Amino acid sequence: MNKKPVFKKIYLEITNSCNLNCSFCLKSKRTKTMLSFDKFKLVLNDIKDYTNYLYLHVLGEPLIHPEINKFIDYASTNFNINITSNGYLINNLKTNNIRQINISLHSYNPLLNKSLCDYLSDIFDYEKKHSNKIYINYRLWTKNKSFKDIINKLEENYNIKIDLNKNNIKLKENVFLNFDSEFKWPQDNNEENVNYQGYCHALTGHIAILSNGEVTACCLDGDGKLSFGNIFKKSLKDIISSDKFTNMKQELMDGKRSNDLCKKCNFLNRE
Repeated sequence: MNKKPVFKKIYLEITNSCNLNCSFCLKSKRTKTMLSFDKFKLVLNDIKDYTNYLYLHVLGEPLIHPEINKFIDYASTNFNINITSNGYLINNLKTNNIRQINISLHSYNPLLNKSLCDYLSDIFDYEKKHSNKIYINYRLWTKNKSFKDIINKLEENYNIKIDLNKNNIKLKENVFLNFDSEFKWPQDNNEENVNYQGYCHALTGHIAILSNGEVTACCLDGDGKLSFGNIFKKSLKDIISSDKFTNMKQELMDGKRSNDLCKKCNFLNRE
């Protein structure tokens, strides 16, 4: 791609199904969908001139998709691939054609039939085999019930003392740890008179495409309430040229948030 792409990144949800049922995740009412390879190719062909970075997630666990490695290998010829995973199915990932994988360690649940030791052992084994070619970013929410135990395991595995007052900690070459607090999905935010301040990168820096084809503003719109059109029915060019898209884009650039979803979004403070 010779010219600067329209979007820094595009989120493409290849499935909204998940192997877990985490309390902090959005309880979407959308029909569970697995993107077929043919539809995946159709979408990629449409968006290939609009971004260099493809994130294969919105809701759902991408590693649950039976063709995940085929999808990644195909997409990597035109895009830098990024994935966010809960880590439980890390052994399903066989390809090295990924730029970065974010592993949400706060997804670990001691009530499931897997010990923390076994959960992290699979992840550490994957990291040892692939971190020479892939960036691996561990994400951990500070109020997670297993926080201290996970920190202890990380310190033991990487032979490092982790400073809990720092962030974006380098554990080894290409391997990082990031802390955060649990955020509220806009749909679940019941605060009144919210007035979050900050710049939103939706529609200027990124868009999201759900597994049913709906093109929406960002990865926090897991129900597609802000949909601007369906990429299986309209081209991305037509969708982002629509009045609805351009008007909302200008609103966000001006710091205005007129719809209920954006008004309740506190992710502004994190970007």
